[in-house]
Amino acid sequence: MKNTTLTNIDEKISIPTSFSLGAQHVLAMDLYIVPIILAGLLSLSVSDTSSLIQMTFIVAGIATIIQSGLLLKMPVMQGPSYIPIGAIAAIGKTMGMGAVYGAMIPVAIFVALLGKPANLFSKLVKRFVPPIVGGTVIIVVGISLLPVAFNGIYSGERPTENILIALTSMVSLSSFILLGCFFKSLHWLRLASVIGAIVIGTLVAAFYGMADFSAVGSSSWLQLPTLLPFGELTFDPMAILTMLFISMIVLVETTGTWCAVSAVTGVDLNDERLNRGATGEAAGNFVCSLLGGSPVTGYSTNAGIIAVTGVSSRRAIIAGGVILLILGLVPKLTSLIASVPHAVISGIFSVICVVIAMNGFRVIQHIQLNERNMLVVGLPIMLSLGAVLMPRELVYALPEMAGYLVNSGIAIGALAAVILNFVLPSTQTELENA
Repeated sequence: MKNTTLTNIDEKISIPTSFSLGAQHVLAMDLYIVPIILAGLLSLSVSDTSSLIQMTFIVAGIATIIQSGLLLKMPVMQGPSYIPIGAIAAIGKTMGMGAVYGAMIPVAIFVALLGKPANLFSKLVKRFVPPIVGGTVIIVVGISLLPVAFNGIYSGERPTENILIALTSMVSLSSFILLGCFFKSLHWLRLASVIGAIVIGTLVAAFYGMADFSAVGSSSWLQLPTLLPFGELTFDPMAILTMLFISMIVLVETTGTWCAVSAVTGVDLNDERLNRGATGEAAGNFVCSLLGGSPVTGYSTNAGIIAVTGVSSRRAIIAGGVILLILGLVPKLTSLIASVPHAVISGIFSVICVVIAMNGFRVIQHIQLNERNMLVVGLPIMLSLGAVLMPRELVYALPEMAGYLVNSGIAIGALAAVILNFVLPSTQTELENA
């Protein structure tokens, strides 16, 4: 059901409004986390780490403009996925980053062909990702990311102050949303809710001496991207198969994100849109293979931002893509975003995770929750939480491919939802014949 307070996805909102809303999407995405994790796992130098972060912003900006403006044509931001982290780290350590980006090219071509040219992707989605699976994946995304948000709040040398800062951000964001919803004259508060919460949370962090923006002053103003920044591409068959398998899991995740945006905006996720979206996903990762950065996918948090602000115009998302591109070219601005206290982002992120999960429940609200469907919805949630909460020493002891999956509760939950819906009989007659 469409939220009647939302604008139309093709509504021509003003340029200033587009960029202010696009900035909120960018601020809530926490894009630098994935490349920082990868840099640590790969033991990259400071210059290579900086390049990885910069290219992640540029690739995400280009991919967002391609998806929202040209192919998927839905208000979906593109950003780095957590799912491929384990695979990239394993391949990068043993074969080098050239093998990672080399593997992404044939995989991107394959996924692109599944999309618009062959029109097979929509058939696969309808077969394996019906509404009950799509809704479950959305719920899993929101619930699986909550521990990430809370770990960001509880970690650090001053957890008590972190909790106070995060709570301030949560309360500020929730208050702005409620005031904007209940009072028409204060509707602008809802539009600016994320930025407002970031400002207030950062001011509280500064009061405790926990806001450090010194890195902004030492950053350069302009740095252009380079082709193949991590060296020559290599095409290893095992690396290609690994990245192909991981990309299939990411496609299930991104389909769940598209379902979430569809549920929030009321836009029909038809065959044409699904196939164009798969090709757009591939185009973004093809650009990533040439420029470096983290592989991108539909970013789940922006569905929550759309629900929070009430604006679903694609113009805001395209503006967000332009902002990402500019940020990637201007390291000083990237440093400004990276300098926002992590507790502030984590507090806001936790609210957005709840909004995402609730949109998943909205997708499945009309599905009869009999015993079979309760298992399809409930077991993936349980398994995803089990993966997220699994001790790291157990993860490292698992076989390599299993370790890739367990590193992402979303991947485990998405796979479980697809498999359970496919193998569990859906009618009493099937149960009797099983």
